[in-house]
Amino acid sequence: MSQETLLTRPLKIEDLLQRNIYDVDEDPHIEIPRGSEQEGLPKEALVYLCPAGCYTRIGDEILFSYEGCVECGLCRIISPPDKIRWEYPKSGRGVQYRFT
Repeated sequence: MSQETLLTRPLKIEDLLQRNIYDVDEDPHIEIPRGSEQEGLPKEALVYLCPAGCYTRIGDEILFSYEGCVECGLCRIISPPDKIRWEYPKSGRGVQYRFT
């Protein structure tokens, strides 16, 4: 592939996310309820709108994987405040964006 093709083709979100560096803390910075407590969560919206694909639907339950989170805050905005605990990761942890 020529250099010109590499510079002019549009990048997919997956390609951009792979360039980032993640310093993952063992304590999750986002927590969602489990089991029957998930009533009221916008499950479909979380699965389809999360840009990093951190939410997965398994049956009637939704699972969250914080390790690849880009800290955009979308899940905090679309979820009821009593259904999700959202904080920034501890200082120095989390995603480090790479734009090159």
